[in-house]
Amino acid sequence: MFNESTIRSLVKALSWRIVATLTTTVLVFVFTRRIDVAVTVGGLEAIAKSFLYFGHERVWNALTLGREPVPTVNTPPGSLVSETITLANSDSKHRSIKMEKSV
Repeated sequence: MFNESTIRSLVKALSWRIVATLTTTVLVFVFTRRIDVAVTVGGLEAIAKSFLYFGHERVWNALTLGREPVPTVNTPPGSLVSETITLANSDSKHRSIKMEKSV
């Protein structure tokens, strides 16, 4: 599993917003043949959808659907040589996760 950095998420969001806004702008231009209308609609679309997406993310952040807790071990970096963590899930079954220091 990989953790995505904040900067990577930001760059991905911005690159997608550019692609989506250009698509909207081109489609409006194709249908209207007016660049002023196309650019205006594209700009308004980018602003409106950015706020809508933010709201959408905050709502999903409040939901627990599909979330599972991830085990954490509070040890200094590099000090974890070998450790097994036993987790109890909702069915009262246990599973073990073996953690080893990578060399």
